[in-house]
Formats: sequence, C-alpha cells, structure tokens
Amino acid sequence: MIVEETTLLRWIPLLPLIGTIVGIAAAATDRPRITRIVSPLMVLLAFVVTATAVGRLWDLPTGSALHDRVYSWIAVGPLSIDLAFRVDALSAVMILVVTGVGFLIHLYSIGYMEGDPDLARYFAYLNLFTGSMLILVLGDSLPVLFVGWEGVGLCSYLLIGFWYREMANADAGQKAMLANRIGDAAFLIGIFLLFWSLASSGQATLNLHEVNRQAVTLAAAIPWVPTVVCLLLLIGATGKSAQIPLYIWLPDAMAGPTPVSALIHAATMVTAGVYMIARLSPLYAVAPAALDVVALIGGLTCLFAATIALVQEDLKKILAYSTISQIGYMIIGVGVGAFSAGIFHLMTHAFFKALLFLCAGAVMHGLHGELRISHMGGLRRKMPITAHTFLVAALAISGVPGFAGFFSKDMVLEAAYMSGHTLVWLLGLAAAGCTAFYIFRAYFVAFTGESRVDPEKWVHLHEMPAAMTVPLVILAVLSVIGGWVGLPGEWLWGDAIGRYLAPALAVPPGHHGHASPGTLGFLMVVTTSVAFAGIASAWLLYVRLPDLPARIASATRWVYDILWNKYWIDQVYETLFLGPYRTASRFFWQGIDSFVIDGVVNGVGLGVSAAALSWRRLQTGNVQNYALAMVVGAVTVMSYYWFH
Repeated sequence: MIVEETTLLRWIPLLPLIGTIVGIAAAATDRPRITRIVSPLMVLLAFVVTATAVGRLWDLPTGSALHDRVYSWIAVGPLSIDLAFRVDALSAVMILVVTGVGFLIHLYSIGYMEGDPDLARYFAYLNLFTGSMLILVLGDSLPVLFVGWEGVGLCSYLLIGFWYREMANADAGQKAMLANRIGDAAFLIGIFLLFWSLASSGQATLNLHEVNRQAVTLAAAIPWVPTVVCLLLLIGATGKSAQIPLYIWLPDAMAGPTPVSALIHAATMVTAGVYMIARLSPLYAVAPAALDVVALIGGLTCLFAATIALVQEDLKKILAYSTISQIGYMIIGVGVGAFSAGIFHLMTHAFFKALLFLCAGAVMHGLHGELRISHMGGLRRKMPITAHTFLVAALAISGVPGFAGFFSKDMVLEAAYMSGHTLVWLLGLAAAGCTAFYIFRAYFVAFTGESRVDPEKWVHLHEMPAAMTVPLVILAVLSVIGGWVGLPGEWLWGDAIGRYLAPALAVPPGHHGHASPGTLGFLMVVTTSVAFAGIASAWLLYVRLPDLPARIASATRWVYDILWNKYWIDQVYETLFLGPYRTASRFFWQGIDSFVIDGVVNGVGLGVSAAALSWRRLQTGNVQNYALAMVVGAVTVMSYYWFH
C-alpha cells in the first residue's frame, strides 16, 4: 500500500474552523452579515480541497492513502500520538458527504436564518460542527478521532439549544449532552482497555491503522479483549448515532433551527458511530459476538423508531424518528459484516434525509413555525418546488426502484439475509413497510388535498427564495442518481462503491458475498412489494378514505396510545434512572454535603469563634487586672513546687 505524504489534508477541517473564528469575531463586533458569505464559502473551499485530495487519491494504486502529519501531539512513555490526518477510500466518501451536503445546508441557512439577531453565532457554531466532524473522519488515531467526536457532541449541545432563551430548547440541548456523555464514558473506557491490551503485548499504539493491523494478533493473545472493546465502543456509537438505548436525545434535537437538524441527521453527528465501526472493521471482524449485538441493536432500533413515526403529528418529529430508523439500517449493514453496504446507505441517506429536513424547514418558514401536518394540506399549490422535491425524497427513503434509497437499503437487507441474520432481516423488512407508510402519510396530509392552513397564513404562503430552493433541487437530483454507484448483482457496473471501499474495510470470517441472481430477484421483489404496500396504504387512508384513520385509531386505542406516547420510554427512564438519580443527588446535597460536611466545617468554625469570644474577655486592657493575674499565677506556681 502506498501512503503519500501531503500537507493538503489539514486544510479540510481548518477552513471551517477559520469560519468559526470569523463568526465569533463578527458576533463580538456586531457585524453578523459578513458570516452569510464567509461561513458557506469556507465550507465550499473545504469541499474543493476535499475533491482535490480525493482526485489525487484516485490517481494512486488501489488501497493507497494520503497522510498529513501536522506535529507530534502526545509523547508519554511508550505512547506517541501525532496530530495527523489520513484519507483512504472510506474517509474519502465521508468527507465528500460532509463538505458537499454541509455546504448546501450552509447555503440554505442564508435564507432560513435571515433576520435572526444571532446569525453570526449560528454560523460560527455551524462551521465548528462541520470542522469537528471532519477532524473525526480524518483523524489518524483514536485520540484525534475522539477530539472530533467530542467536538460534534459539544456543537450538538450548542445548536440544539441555540434559542436557549426558551427553557424547552435549553433542556433539549442538555438532554443531548447528557445522553452522549454516557456513551462517551464507555467509549473512553474502550480506548483505555484497547491501549492497555496492546501495550501489554508490546504494541503501545492508538493509531487506527496499527490497531487494525494488530487486531488478529490481539484476538489470539487475549481473546476476550476485542469483544469487550467493541461492545464498549458500540455504547459510544449508540449515543452518537441515536440507537437503543441512547436514542432518546434525537427527537428533542428538533428544538434547534431546521438546518441544524439537517446537518445533525444527514451529514454529521448521527453518522459518526457508523463510521467509527466501519473504521475499526478489522477489530470488529475478530469479535463476531460483538458484531451480532451490533446487528441486533440496528434491527430493533430500525423497527422501533419506524413504528413511533407512524402516528406523529409534528413533521420534524416524523423525520427525527425516521433518522433513528434509517441509522438502524446502517448499523445492520456494519453489524452483519457488510461494512460497505452500511456506508453506502449512510451516503444515500445524507442526500434524501437532508432534503426532507430542508423541505420541512421551508414549510415551517412559510407557515411561520407551524409543523403540525394536520394544520397543513394543499401546500403543493403554493410551494410546488418544495412539494416535488419532498416527493422525490419520499420515494428515495421508501426504496422505490430507481431512487437512491432502493439500492442502498436493498443492499443492507440482502446482506442481512445472506449472513443468516433472519430475525434482523425481518425487522428491517417490517421497518421498510413502516417507512413507506409514514413518509407518504406526511406527504399526502401536508402537500395534497384541501388546505387546513390558517386563512391568514394561506394568503401569504409562497415558495421560498432561491437560496433555499436551489439546495433542494440539487439534493433531489442526488436522491435520484446517488444510488446508482451501487447496483445489485452484476447489473451494468455492479457494486462500484463496494469495490471502491473494499481495500479500506475488513471482511469478517464466513461473510457471504452477494446473493445469486435468483435469490437477489426474490429479495428485491419482497422489499419492493413491502414498500409499495406501505405507499398504497398511506394513499388509501389519507387520500381515498381520509375518515378511516380516526376510526382505526379509535378501534385500536391502546395501540395508538402506545405509539403516540413513544412506548413511554422517557417515563421509564425517568422512573428507573433520572428520578432515583435526582433523589440520590438531593440526599447527598442536603443530607451529606449541607448537613454533615458543611455542619462539621461550620461547627469547627463556630467552636473557634466561641473559644475566641471566651478568651478575649481576658484581654480587658486594665493594667491592674494584668498585675493581679501575674501575682495569682506566680503564687500558684510557687505553691505547686512548695507542696511537691
């Protein structure tokens, strides 16, 4: 493998970070409008540098990489960590997605955030988010990756709670921060255990390439370590990528501006866990038990979140649970050992999910904050570009043949079926039907039929400006053509993206390749039929027979209540964890800290004060009293010695 040294890579994360500095300066000097130009421009330049780096990588032999060592960062005993960046096939796909989709979201933000008094702060955070994700993806070692990992966590807190003056928004930001801290604690323990294990075998390293190279040796020397490390890292991934059990923060992330939701859900934070597992695929390949857990968590999350989305009223909440579900497909892909399929779905999902959120933002912008789909209807007549691009994204996420999601989702489900994970395949198949139903329910209710919009809002409703509609059109095109780089079986050029990613990813022992033409045809017919059944059901219930859903909900009230209340998971967490934690915290605060510790400290102080009050009475300032005291003392001493 050829590794070419270059100083080009450092500029990819550095350019957005320069935009962050400009944004902070603009906020401090009250000149926010400059950030409308500088912030998107920095991300666009990062995309140009990325394309240049990927082009240079393309000219090198297959399996090569670009490397950029900035400086020696940590040198303690046997541990030596450089601040260094690396681009291979896997990171090339990721940085193209982050900078490309990220630029479109920045461009969209110019129109969406127009007039916001905190515009400079918004763009500073958005640039910091992009820069942090690029550090995560480009990092050549686990510590550098972890810096980016923590950076996107910080930015999620800042951006979800961007409008922090409303307590609900601030609470949502805190919820994201706390959920991620739990995952990050496990992630750190996994890194420490990995380093200890490698150091004990004479390989003290946290360089990602070296860790992957030593994976087989480590499994042979200490067989239990790879499994435990991979499970600990998986807990971190469930926090960042919003999977069971740490998914609970993502629905509340809708409190931030809609472009933030698009960036978090499509191009940055929630894909971090998937990327990390793929990045460490050789380590996971020698821990098959951990991979089985990964696949099961992905399957359960995939269906669990999709069922909740079936009944949600808030358009952004529907898309939030959709993201949790779609990340589940990516986790299934990497969990069954089809790492390239998981990354492929990550890429296509970035296109259609960013499009869905930006369409939702356009609707919210046009309706002055309204997001209840029951208060919409007929929007297609007033917002044709938004409606048609939303429809394209809906077809893509549903897995309709020809659209991006069809190719990537089918590849994930094919891998699950071929690997023998039948339960996971069934969970993913059921989620596919739910996905088609809930997304077309949202489309039919919001964009078709008669208007249920407030008449005052309807009169002024119009299509969004070009700064907001151009990104929609570009993402719609990508949502159509983006999946054609990975075709089923031997169609045309076949799985081109899989072949491109193969040198950067491991193949677990016993992993099955693509299905035979007959099996592949069967799987495609089944998944496509399920998708069309979901679309047809949504049309029947919300276009043809619009009174029927209410009657079904009334007849199956208990099912509806379970889904509407999101299985009461938040309440369960409150009862089992948060409530007892607050009770224990209050006990240690009031009972231990305030009463015992403060009592002891304050008691000592009061004792000293009381003693001082008593003793200072001896200091009367009267000379006769002092002379008398001296005489009494002298007589006492003399008497003692006289009688002894």
